[in-house]
Amino acid sequence: MPSLPQNVKKPTESRHFFCPKSSFPPRLEDSPCPLSSSIYGHITHNSLTPISVARLSPAGATAMSSFRAAVFLLLLAVASAHDYHDALRKSILFFEGQRSGKLPPDQRVKWRRDSALRDGSTVGRDLTGGYYDAGDNIKFGFPMAFTTTLLSWSIIDFGRTMGPELKNAVKAVRWATDYLLKVTVDPGVVYVQVGDAFSDHNCWERPEDMDTLRTVYKIDRDHPGSDVAGETAAALAAASIVFRSRDPSYSALLLNRAVRVFEFADTHRGAYSSSLHAAVCPFYCDVNGYQDELLWGAAWLHKASRRRVYREYIIKNEVVLHAGDTINEFGWDNKHAGINVLISKEVLMGRADYFENFKQNADGFICSLLPGISHPQYLSGGLIFKAGGSNMQHVTSLSFLLVAYSNYLSHSNKAVPCGSHSASPALLRQLAKRQVDYILGDNPLRMSYMVGYGERYPQRIHHRGSSLPSVKAHPARIHCKEGSLYFLTPNPNPNRLVGAVVGGPNVTDAFPDSRPYFQESEPTTYINAPLVGLLSYFSAHS
Repeated sequence: MPSLPQNVKKPTESRHFFCPKSSFPPRLEDSPCPLSSSIYGHITHNSLTPISVARLSPAGATAMSSFRAAVFLLLLAVASAHDYHDALRKSILFFEGQRSGKLPPDQRVKWRRDSALRDGSTVGRDLTGGYYDAGDNIKFGFPMAFTTTLLSWSIIDFGRTMGPELKNAVKAVRWATDYLLKVTVDPGVVYVQVGDAFSDHNCWERPEDMDTLRTVYKIDRDHPGSDVAGETAAALAAASIVFRSRDPSYSALLLNRAVRVFEFADTHRGAYSSSLHAAVCPFYCDVNGYQDELLWGAAWLHKASRRRVYREYIIKNEVVLHAGDTINEFGWDNKHAGINVLISKEVLMGRADYFENFKQNADGFICSLLPGISHPQYLSGGLIFKAGGSNMQHVTSLSFLLVAYSNYLSHSNKAVPCGSHSASPALLRQLAKRQVDYILGDNPLRMSYMVGYGERYPQRIHHRGSSLPSVKAHPARIHCKEGSLYFLTPNPNPNRLVGAVVGGPNVTDAFPDSRPYFQESEPTTYINAPLVGLLSYFSAHS
């Protein structure tokens, strides 16, 4: 989670800003870079061949012309020949750098060592393992469960094109599910966080050294958390599909646990950020409500189990749990778009007309992303941009849904109706590919936002383990405040966290390659999880 050691100011000497080349536009307040001008050059009519247009009125023609122009500009980036399989390999490797607990013999990120081996001891449970969510040393259950769900969905939809990396992707899922089984071992209880975030964020320590509070936080019948429990049920159910043929007994364990956790989430309703506000806010507050996680969990249980009870639950609660709300959002806090895309597959396959409303919602979501008529802003470099920091989480999650839905549409020979025009599956894939290519280097700065990919990539990411000397290089403990020297240095991080995708550029397409700028320079597991599926698809379809 974005974090800055307390009492440490952002140092001007370590601000390594990369700015797009432009001398005309004015600078934004508090930005060292001018607003970027367009980099696309001339427009060709053929760029919009996927769009079909009905007969329009003069007003409609004007609107359509604006829509065409917007799509032209977005898709006309100067594309490079990217090695998507290499990027896929690295995006999966990143998760090994985020591991907590006792590391296995086949650990490939060698500068990491065992950490947090006593997690759970204060409550008499083994809560070791799992992932650190980002650049700190906390195990936040809500984003970890979402990461697991998206990694599983990536394998379910795109695993067949992962090649030799499929086994590593499956290992990444199992590292998470082994932990999720531990935190749900007690009926009516889910351990949702290990570590005091305020204590952790007051230090800059390696996970191998940390001596901050490892407080365990839980939800139960008296302190409900339908959001995090619903997401945990979704993760377990989705992962049960991944292991269905690979390890049937483990798959059954995951599915049975998902059923139990979902029942707890639905029976004892409430938001975990209300029950545990002091611990989880402002880090991973559920500002969107828990209703979407209940539908999300039911949708994955329906897909995993094919039990009628979950189909009936979805139909019965579609309106009550607000399935159509805020359809242009998808992330660890808001599942609405994901719910509609996931359920729509059955409609498009001709198997579930009773879910038609979800398909209409999914179509609305797709239309909301189209440039020229969309809610999200597109930077002049072509990237989807939403305010609030760690923007790449939106880029990868929304792009994943574009490709997943495009595949469902292709199999049913359908397009998305958007008012007076429609968007074909090919267009959706083009839009998603433009986002992936931006991440990999087709952007105004000509730099990759994935560490270790390409010739130019972030060097000073906001990540404790990466920025501090490894245990091998510096065997002596580095205490809480001693790490500030490494946080403040303008030198590149000594340990390369290969595959980490950072938060990304700011609204001017500029990037501060500097640890204090955590909104731009911090990687997270939930940025990478959907990117795994995207890279797998484009490695076979580019």
